[in-house]
Amino acid sequence: MYRFPTPLVLLAALSTMGCHRAHQGHSEEGKFLVTSPLRTDTELTKDYVAQIRAIQHIELRALEKGYLQGIYADEGQRIGKGTKMFQIMPLIYQAEVQKAKAEADLTEIELRNTKLLADKNVVSPNELALATAKLNQAKAQVALATTHKTMTEIRAPFDGIMGRFRVRMGSLVDEGDLLTTLSDNSTVWVYFNVSEAEYLKWKAKPDADTPTPVKLRMADGQIFDQPGKVETIEADFNNETGTVAFRATFPNPKGLLRHGETGKVLMTVPIRNALLIPQKATFDVLDKKFVFVIDDKNVVHSRPITVSAEMPQVYVVDSGLEEHDKILLDGLRKVRDGAVVEASYQKPSDVLAHLEVPVE
Repeated sequence: MYRFPTPLVLLAALSTMGCHRAHQGHSEEGKFLVTSPLRTDTELTKDYVAQIRAIQHIELRALEKGYLQGIYADEGQRIGKGTKMFQIMPLIYQAEVQKAKAEADLTEIELRNTKLLADKNVVSPNELALATAKLNQAKAQVALATTHKTMTEIRAPFDGIMGRFRVRMGSLVDEGDLLTTLSDNSTVWVYFNVSEAEYLKWKAKPDADTPTPVKLRMADGQIFDQPGKVETIEADFNNETGTVAFRATFPNPKGLLRHGETGKVLMTVPIRNALLIPQKATFDVLDKKFVFVIDDKNVVHSRPITVSAEMPQVYVVDSGLEEHDKILLDGLRKVRDGAVVEASYQKPSDVLAHLEVPVE
């Protein structure tokens, strides 16, 4: 006698049919674009956070003690070498000069008298020598007092921009007190830190000893209109950060860049025999990057990759892929590991051409 299938058996049969249809439907979702990694020489422009420093930036300090009698330049003013900036009240130092000159005049008279007596053998030659030494000492005191008086004037040692006032007129300043700063920003030095690995790659270049051209992106995102050159590297690595400081020099004829500004140095580095793939062909799982690789039977397999550098829309692959591999270019959200797809192959050179990748 024929028996109707039990509900459990019927449910299992329907589930099996549903899975079979789902599998068939997944393999018939249309063609997926597929490409391969491109092996080529290229170049990478990297940016580094940078500190801008004037080629000369000094603190101007009082050389003598006294009341600040005059200020002859304003904050932010561009001044020339030798321009008088500050005057400390010189009255005491003028008196010291007059006193020293009087002492010198007195010793000169004593020397003349001693010389007359020495000519008549009244005094010994030693007395004459002693009088001569006293005159020389008095003249030295005159020079010293004059120097102290001169140092009550603070003048610009070079062309530059005056900084903020640290004192006001009438203030009592002591020797060594900070008055202001002076910056010569006609040329600026731009410092940026490079990792040890990048440093070694940079030194491995055939032209590593030739100044490397760089650009500067300012804080507003604009590119500074003067190109710079990397001319020197600091002697020691910073063990805490694992970096070494590079110094680039930029001409600054318009004075746009000021001491203490920040920006980003853009340095273009050639990469030989790089393996390139579009960024859109990758997906992230936790902190790792993956691609979907298509085998000879059009089966999709996820594969982890290591990226060594990043360009706009393109990754430089360090490991995980070879030139002959075929990777899924689009529809990454529509497939799963192990799915069968219908692939439409596109040359990697055509794919990357649309992404404006610099190829040498």
